[in-house]
Amino acid sequence: MSPSPQAVAHMEARRRLAEATARASRQMWRQVDRENIYPSWLGMLSRLVAIVGSGQLATTQATEPWLAGLLGLDPDQPESDRLNPSALVGVDGGGRPLAAVLMAPMWAALRLVTQGRPVVQSMASGQALLDAVVRTAVADAGRAADSVGMIARPAVTSYVRVVEGGACSRCVVLAGREYGVSTAFARHPKCNCSMEPVTSEHRPTPSSPEALFDSMSDAEKERTFGAAAVKAIDAGADIAQVVNARRGMASATVFGRKVQATTEGTQRGEFRRREFRRLQDEGAIPRSQSIRGFSPTTTRLMPEEIVRQADNREHAVRLLRQHSYIA
Repeated sequence: MSPSPQAVAHMEARRRLAEATARASRQMWRQVDRENIYPSWLGMLSRLVAIVGSGQLATTQATEPWLAGLLGLDPDQPESDRLNPSALVGVDGGGRPLAAVLMAPMWAALRLVTQGRPVVQSMASGQALLDAVVRTAVADAGRAADSVGMIARPAVTSYVRVVEGGACSRCVVLAGREYGVSTAFARHPKCNCSMEPVTSEHRPTPSSPEALFDSMSDAEKERTFGAAAVKAIDAGADIAQVVNARRGMASATVFGRKVQATTEGTQRGEFRRREFRRLQDEGAIPRSQSIRGFSPTTTRLMPEEIVRQADNREHAVRLLRQHSYIA
């Protein structure tokens, strides 16, 4: 297997789900009143957040069945360490609330209009940004779920990068690379790549960049790498030397060294309830006090930030549970 059919199917299902969610968002964008862009989009925002959130929930809910089918049930995994799919819904890969992120296309379109660009052109630019935001938000949620699910399984020691045939050149040169299970997944906007777990009993034979390149048609090669690069590779040049593999790649965000955190779940949800119970157990909050009005002071980290900071697997599992990514 190179990679396994299950891993490819899992990746393709996520790609189709991201496309379907993006298609629904485009339909909403076409309904925007071009004479009143801001209030019109604002009126649709809650419905759009629900649509994108539904796409995220669907892809995160697919992780546990996929891992169980691929690896079998892990007898060493406590029931309490199961993935909590809903904990990854409502934010983008950088931990920002969907409501804020989905305003960006509207602001981009308005900015172009105020600069004197035609409304049709401005709206087209906004739609392109919306498409990228939605696809990435759904794919990132699914990859984060895969990562959490793998970390929670002691049998998983690492993962192999699964790259689709139509991927960009930056992803192609990463095809088949094996990473430690706690290594954050490098991706770019609209990236469809995925990962396959590695255990002592499940060791997929990874596809090499060269094998993926050879499987492409001439048109795909030229579209992915450019005519000049294809000629260089055909002449024997190393793909990794032709393509700057790391350019533009990011674990989740490239804004300096800021901690990836989210406010999602801090005003309601399992994270808030768990923090409230913890403080009660520690005596910081009286048992008689109601959770009404309670707001956690603890910063809720994103999964990728957790795996970056964790000292080891046990520490990562503990933090994932603490931040309600594991039920």
